[in-house]
Amino acid sequence: MMLPQQRSFKQVDVFTDTAYLGNPLAVVLDGVGLTDAQMLRFANWTNLSETTFLLPPTEAGAAAGADYRVRIFCPSGEMQFAGHPTLGSCHAWLESGGLSRNKSSNGEIIQECAKGLIRIQRIKGQSKEQSTHSLAFAAPQMTRSAPSVVTLSKVAAALGLKSQQIQATQLLDNGTVWLGLLLQDADTVLALTPNFLELSRLGLKIGVAGVYEQEYASQLIAKSSREARAFGANSAHNQTTQASADVEIRVEIRAFAPSEGTNEDPVTGSLNASLAQWLIEDGYLPQSYLASQGLCLDRAGRVSINRDESGQVWVGGNVVTCIDGMVEL
Repeated sequence: MMLPQQRSFKQVDVFTDTAYLGNPLAVVLDGVGLTDAQMLRFANWTNLSETTFLLPPTEAGAAAGADYRVRIFCPSGEMQFAGHPTLGSCHAWLESGGLSRNKSSNGEIIQECAKGLIRIQRIKGQSKEQSTHSLAFAAPQMTRSAPSVVTLSKVAAALGLKSQQIQATQLLDNGTVWLGLLLQDADTVLALTPNFLELSRLGLKIGVAGVYEQEYASQLIAKSSREARAFGANSAHNQTTQASADVEIRVEIRAFAPSEGTNEDPVTGSLNASLAQWLIEDGYLPQSYLASQGLCLDRAGRVSINRDESGQVWVGGNVVTCIDGMVEL
């Protein structure tokens, strides 16, 4: 058995450029030699929704252009894919000196995970006080299907919803499975008081969305400088990620995963990726928009969505480092 050793470690905040307003992630920058049990034990100890471990790419991954590999753990086990760990891990890798093998002008970074290869674009972002990256990942392929009437009925009851408050629903799977519900409006989303014990018994991860009226969305994005900073003048604006204030906050998101130890997740990349693919395709949301998440947890998460000309959905946000040091593992 290997003796514990000092390993580089960062704790970052994702989908914000203001520390402690996004979703935290623990990143072990050198996971070489750690067993699955050691990784899971540490992920459980951090008590965060996800902890990641960076490794060299597999032989197949390297041949396909991967820059590094990430293993993603929640407190209960390993995940194939998750959104905020994708951006947070990439930020930590870049900040620790990682250099992309991709020499093309778009500077894409290729991250290998259990789901496969994930393309990430580094947009821009640098603060005088703290290192910040603005990144966007290409949403992985998603499958969707209609949930059973029985399941939907139980979920609605646990959320305290009446049937007329649910506009549409789909079971979404992009490596992480979410039951997605589109509710009648954003106010209904914010007013939810879930029965977490009942949700835990159902064993499902639930994502809810509610669209803002456009007039109110315009007021919301200008309402506070704190919120505007998430995608304000210091962020880049390009074809891939519309990371600027001219993209309105169009939708409010909440994510519940009590069966995995997280009653409510502050800001959720995998859910936003799946919801975007579904809701854009079915005409509920435009090709580019800004999602708000975390208000009920006193966070100000901002997720930038853009569907490019090829139909690829890109999920973007800022990442900032909060803790930088060593961990003994």
